Amino acid sequence: MRRFTLRLSLRLESPPKGVPAVPWRILTPYLFLAPAMVVLGLTVFWPALQALYLSFTSYGFDVTQPPVWIGLGNFQTLLRDRTFWLTVKNTLLYLIGVVPILAIAPLLLAILVNRRLRGIRWFRVAYYTPVVISMVVAGIAWRWLYAENGLLNQVLVGSGWLDRGIPWLTSPALALPSVMLVTIWKGLGYYMVIYLAGLQTIPRDLYEAAAIDGSDGWRKHWDITFPLMRPYVFLVTVISAISATKVFEEIYIMTQGGPLNSSKTIVYYVYEQAFQQLEMSYACTVGLALFLVILGLSLVRLLLDRTQEPIQYP
Repeated sequence: MRRFTLRLSLRLESPPKGVPAVPWRILTPYLFLAPAMVVLGLTVFWPALQALYLSFTSYGFDVTQPPVWIGLGNFQTLLRDRTFWLTVKNTLLYLIGVVPILAIAPLLLAILVNRRLRGIRWFRVAYYTPVVISMVVAGIAWRWLYAENGLLNQVLVGSGWLDRGIPWLTSPALALPSVMLVTIWKGLGYYMVIYLAGLQTIPRDLYEAAAIDGSDGWRKHWDITFPLMRPYVFLVTVISAISATKVFEEIYIMTQGGPLNSSKTIVYYVYEQAFQQLEMSYACTVGLALFLVILGLSLVRLLLDRTQEPIQYP
């Protein structure tokens, strides 16, 4: 592979005779990127442009007929769609309920496992295990736990805390929070690893100096750890917000948007319109609205990343 790269770079550095001089060295990395760009163009960019075009057309149940241009008709329907606004509300509730916990709880968990103790690696593995479990398997397991005669209700009723089981997934008031809990359980270990990587970059000399000044215990984390971990907290907040906006697997496996659309999110609504109702053009319109939301979150992250100054350790 090295010989091939060297030969290709040497050939590109010296243009053929009679050909005007070109910065061949500059073109070399783009030639290596070309295969990946072709794949991305065929699998990502071109379908995205097609979806953008379909959002301005009527392309529905009879997919054998060509799309009919209707302009902003789908967007007008979107503004009057009560189910869509209900999914927007549920998605915002998902953001509010999941993101703050996933921004704080993994940091506290990372602080606990960032110690030189015997067997601490086993604790890290145990906390990270939910991340490697398939969401399908996790969703089925939690759906069994949440059942009215499931293990969770049996423990609560058997211990005398409750007289009857709680309808975790069949109650409109509890379905969405119950799914949120699964997302939090699944993401704790992943974000803990990000925080753990940040904690291990903090010099221990800072904690030793803080101990001399009387800052010990959790006080040292308030004075040193939390201020220095702000970039990581911001990164986790943005990543978890984007993931919560695109939540689908948990909803599909556990509730399928019910009961009474109480747990239906935007992504699940796109799936429902496209593959159940076969309203392809309207599904593309809903997907475009979701894309604008995610694009806004990404732009906020990029802007705030530029405004933040790099941390300089003394």
